[in-house]
Amino acid sequence: MFNFLLDGSTRPAWVSSSFPYIQGVLIVLIAIFAIVITVAVLLSPSNPDGGNNAITGKNESYYGYNKGDTKEGRLNKLIIISSVIILVLAIAYLITFSIYSGYGA
Repeated sequence: MFNFLLDGSTRPAWVSSSFPYIQGVLIVLIAIFAIVITVAVLLSPSNPDGGNNAITGKNESYYGYNKGDTKEGRLNKLIIISSVIILVLAIAYLITFSIYSGYGA
């Protein structure tokens, strides 16, 4: 279906003109989410023992069950969501780079 994107000789003009901008936007978004992760990690409190029971690995307290509602829980969710977004954006960048360079299969 998208074979015209992979074949360099029949590549439409819009592909050659738009992919550098798309790649630039993807790089900027990756950088923004990397800054978000950095700030979230710096704001999260240090927890050297991991906050869990060392033997069972569970934290059977009210705080353990409602950890997602605290500031630390929200920061952890933000870190996880931002890292998944970075992964998806990096894969999209790799795909656009592959297509634009003509190395896609």
